[in-house]
Amino acid sequence: MFQLPRVATLADPLRLAVFISGSGSGMEALLRHQEEGECSHTTIVVISNVARVAGLARAKAHGVMSEVIEHSGQPGENADDRRQAHEKAIHALLVKLRIEAVILSGYMRILTPWFVELWEGRLINIHPSILPEFPGAHAHRDVLSAGAKVTGCTIHFVDTDMDSGRIIAQREVPVHKGDSEESLSERVKQVEHTLYPLVIDAFASGNLPL
Repeated sequence: MFQLPRVATLADPLRLAVFISGSGSGMEALLRHQEEGECSHTTIVVISNVARVAGLARAKAHGVMSEVIEHSGQPGENADDRRQAHEKAIHALLVKLRIEAVILSGYMRILTPWFVELWEGRLINIHPSILPEFPGAHAHRDVLSAGAKVTGCTIHFVDTDMDSGRIIAQREVPVHKGDSEESLSERVKQVEHTLYPLVIDAFASGNLPL
């Protein structure tokens, strides 16, 4: 059931968990935003489904708890059982830490309907294209293959389909002649790292334009 989090304040900030799978550059931009000014949200834990990624060291450098909950090695007789065990372990940690909202930041796993339905309205993601164009894990490759002149990023609520939840905000980024996936990714990230923290500010303080 879609349910927004409580309206947070500077004195009682919203308790966030940030999910990552890699470098954590977007997560670090959020942590810096929280450190540099008055903020109605705070990151309690960074959770990675992959061990030894750079994002874990970045979280540690900012004094934020980090946890690895790998999807491999979970108990179960088949892939679906192991997938559910993985998400139940994550959910148990979120409950233990009194997490109020989940921020996906380069998290490279598709969450099951079971998890999404528990957190729907309190679960947001950033995607590196102007959705609904170019969903999925290879947005930059697909943008370049299509010869698109404009791309960007989209912040959206997560629902039970892939990259299809209610759109919160979008910002365009031009595609330059001669762009590679790497150069385009870096330019989009610069926009993401500014926009996502501002949207989370509005999300936490109850000021989203819904």
